[in-house]
Amino acid sequence: MIKGLIACGSGIATSTVAQGAVKKILEEAGIPAELSKANLTEIPMKQNGVDVIFVTSNYDQPTTKPIIKVFGLISGINKEAIKKQIIETCKKIELAKTGE
Repeated sequence: MIKGLIACGSGIATSTVAQGAVKKILEEAGIPAELSKANLTEIPMKQNGVDVIFVTSNYDQPTTKPIIKVFGLISGINKEAIKKQIIETCKKIELAKTGE
């Protein structure tokens, strides 16, 4: 089970749309996931409880988890590349977890 955090400026609008898109991508790839939402300022507090962080805008603070920019899932720009990055990253995380 992948635990993901979807973060946007307010933690409400674009993160809700992105959450739906990421969930669909992971379901189609057969990757079980639990996704929660937050605003960008909550990332430092919430990152320890997740495996990967998805952001809808630029976030340049250091994190302990991989960050994937997913605004393209909403805008349609580079959608396929983002989808591929999400699947590859989550599969790597899954493999690392099963190896623990």
